[in-house]
Amino acid sequence: MPLIRRGAPEAPANVKDDRDSFALLTGGTDGERWGAARAAATLPGGVEALGAALRSETDARVRTAILTSLTRVATPASVDAVLPCLRADDADTRTGALDALRAMPRAVLPRLPDLLSDADTDVRILSCEIARCLAPAEATSLLCDLLDRETDANVCAAAIDVLAEIGQAGAEPALRRCAKRFPQQPFIGFAVKVALQRVSVQADDAG
Repeated sequence: MPLIRRGAPEAPANVKDDRDSFALLTGGTDGERWGAARAAATLPGGVEALGAALRSETDARVRTAILTSLTRVATPASVDAVLPCLRADDADTRTGALDALRAMPRAVLPRLPDLLSDADTDVRILSCEIARCLAPAEATSLLCDLLDRETDANVCAAAIDVLAEIGQAGAEPALRRCAKRFPQQPFIGFAVKVALQRVSVQADDAG
């Protein structure tokens, strides 16, 4: 009796199906692109196809489906696919990218030091918000490093706001140094004062 491999996949058919699905990501109707985006995360090469589609997608619903699929995979490649959207001119696109990156904190963590040092002020501000999803110790270390080198008051304000929510007691020296560097920016001094109070309370609660 000849050997029959039960359940053996038919490679040519699967490859064709994958290619058809990926083609729909950019060439289908709105509904077809949405469905293809939902399915692509489970296919080999899906992250790359989703990233390519994300760069050209203009429909908000489809774009959300692409971002959702990328967060389901949550790999460094998923992060790399989303990151260019942080620089988009469209506010909704930036917000969607921010939400997606915050949904995969472990994958985005290795990218955060570079993002917090980015030449674009807006990217640094958004990166502070990404840090909000990290463990308090990780966020405190990254944002304190940022405060000690940052020259833009708005970026510092974004970092201080996050530290006020999740910062640990170790943030106090960096917060005080930051306040001294911006004596002409009263809002920085006020924000630091609030953050120091909250960090102190959190330290007392932890003790």
